[in-house]
Amino acid sequence: MGRSVYVASFEGYTGKSTVALGLLEQLSRRVGRVGVFRPVVRADVAEHAGRDYVLDLLVSHDAVTLSYDECAGVTYDEVHRDPTAALDRIVERYHQVADRCDAVVVVGSDYTDVSAPTEFSFNARIAANLGAPVLLVLNGSGRSPADLRAMTSMAVGELKAQHGTLFAVVANRVDEAAVIEDAEAITVPGVLAYALPEEPILSAPSVADLMAACDGTLVSGDASLLAREATGFVVAAMTLPHVLDRLTEGAVVITPGDRPEIVLGVLTAHVSATFPQISGIVLNGGIPLAPQVVRLLEGIGATMPIVATDLGTHATTSALNAVRGRLTRGSARKIATAQALFDAYVDGDALLDRLEVARTDAVTPLMFEHQLIDRAVSDRRHVVLPEGEEERILRAADVLLRRGVADLTLLGDPRSISARAAGLGVDLDGARLVSPHDEELVERFAKEYHARRRHKGVDLDEARAIVTDVSYFGTLMVELGLADGMVSGAVHTTAHTIRPAFEVVKTLPGVSVVSSVFFMCLENQVLVYGDCAVNPDPTAEQLADIAISSAATAASFGVEPRVAMLSYSTGSSGSGTDVEKVSAATALVRQRAPGLLVEGPIQYDAAIDAAVALTKLPDSPVAGRATVFVFPDLNTGNNTYKAVQRSAGAVAVGPVLQGLRKPVNDLSRGATVRDIVNTVAITAIQAQLAARG
Repeated sequence: MGRSVYVASFEGYTGKSTVALGLLEQLSRRVGRVGVFRPVVRADVAEHAGRDYVLDLLVSHDAVTLSYDECAGVTYDEVHRDPTAALDRIVERYHQVADRCDAVVVVGSDYTDVSAPTEFSFNARIAANLGAPVLLVLNGSGRSPADLRAMTSMAVGELKAQHGTLFAVVANRVDEAAVIEDAEAITVPGVLAYALPEEPILSAPSVADLMAACDGTLVSGDASLLAREATGFVVAAMTLPHVLDRLTEGAVVITPGDRPEIVLGVLTAHVSATFPQISGIVLNGGIPLAPQVVRLLEGIGATMPIVATDLGTHATTSALNAVRGRLTRGSARKIATAQALFDAYVDGDALLDRLEVARTDAVTPLMFEHQLIDRAVSDRRHVVLPEGEEERILRAADVLLRRGVADLTLLGDPRSISARAAGLGVDLDGARLVSPHDEELVERFAKEYHARRRHKGVDLDEARAIVTDVSYFGTLMVELGLADGMVSGAVHTTAHTIRPAFEVVKTLPGVSVVSSVFFMCLENQVLVYGDCAVNPDPTAEQLADIAISSAATAASFGVEPRVAMLSYSTGSSGSGTDVEKVSAATALVRQRAPGLLVEGPIQYDAAIDAAVALTKLPDSPVAGRATVFVFPDLNTGNNTYKAVQRSAGAVAVGPVLQGLRKPVNDLSRGATVRDIVNTVAITAIQAQLAARG
């Protein structure tokens, strides 16, 4: 049976989802198989196609492999008909989940149609029958420390009456200034206690929620942006200048359909760099936009959602104000915000240690990604992204900023970047936008580049033209200390990304060649492949450098280096120039790094499979246990990593450049938003290591 925790509350609107999501995220960093269970599910037929939105959110997490149906217990109707039979069914369903998982997050019911004391008592009873300790979530909004203390005491008493065990209390949605005081107020001997401040975006409704509340229809804009949160309302009954003065980040503007000047003015403000980005426009009164305005919106490609409703101004405003937002699987911003909030205010390791959730020796792809993010967040660095107008970069920047992974500079025309971000509905409020044609920086960079390259015949005018290229501009930012690292390549070639680094940043002392590795995340371990992206046909000396650099990179990211120098021959079984090159490289590695475990020449099967190793190299400390695989040439390495990625379902993180004095990393032009987030995290960690010497 897996180790479980039961997330319960004493009332509604506590934000259990935020806490449950945070717990799930923490568990996914420590164990490989995480389960979710919802003892009593609610059926939001109209809103979520008959699915419980909390369970739907949690099973969408990457760490959860079980289906929605497998993780659901019983319905409220079943509880009402026969509570005893429902409890038996809940226990049976829970064990079906727990038997297949290392840990399970159980999320209690939502106080939809049962009085609070009765429902909490039922949750306590379920927890006791599941043998799951309870994490109590309290609603701290508008409550004093004395109020929270009293509620904690009541919950403790009820848990004891039902033979439940309390192991932690979280006061959610408290005043930020009272976090410490509130955490102290809910402290119970032997029980962990934390307080999370109110985060308005978590309870903000989406534009889709508002559209449903006023029975509206989408008449213009991108339907995908209906998921954006509305953090306030502006009733535009005044002239445009006064409306503009009242715009706030994330607001929804409510205006009659016969006020085209308001619509066009607000849309213009939305894409400008000088006004806040809003979330949408609601046209009330049942008055359609004029055909000329519709044609204009279509012509400019306006993406902001514009919703029309037949309700009047007062009825519309009342209906929208009554809507409360939820944390659902489609609300990416809320999910990132909730995870960052939990990480900032809750000691996840202490929680899991108290639950006695032991760390597994296996490292899943998700666990490896979490390790990257955690290390980057722990000592935040500044990364420059030269491709600032690319959609994937902008979406990744939104995630990176919300998770606090790195401080960011995006290169490009600031107005174009702001307009593009507004059109995509992403928030770049925490990023620095810099034009590669900024006169002051161009002049500074040109002088620096000219000084370094004049021996190659580069004059100052030529240098001025060169440094406006975003790759050169970003690289010079890194070299001159204006950023700690650079990530590019989503739309540029590898050569375009790394050539400036070769010219400006240069290699580390003692390293003759810049190379790359991929972290190959298999089902339960992480391997390192090098070089699969940079050097077409390295010499023996360069191959030795690649091996030593790859081993150092592996060790830096928690992979114990055991290096296999790959060839089509193992030991002395084959001959030829290719085998001799690998033999010579292996000898050089042993000479330069005598403490490093290395074997070569060796075939891939002998390096990875203990049974094969036993027959081919029985006395080798590397054979059958290799973690770092050094390929003899780019053709072999690139094809092998792609074959393993596609055929074995491995997650390939990289390429990660190594050997440079300062971190510059290349992206695949097919990189996903997730790939970009991971690469920025790796770059930040490399910058941390470089700063420590």
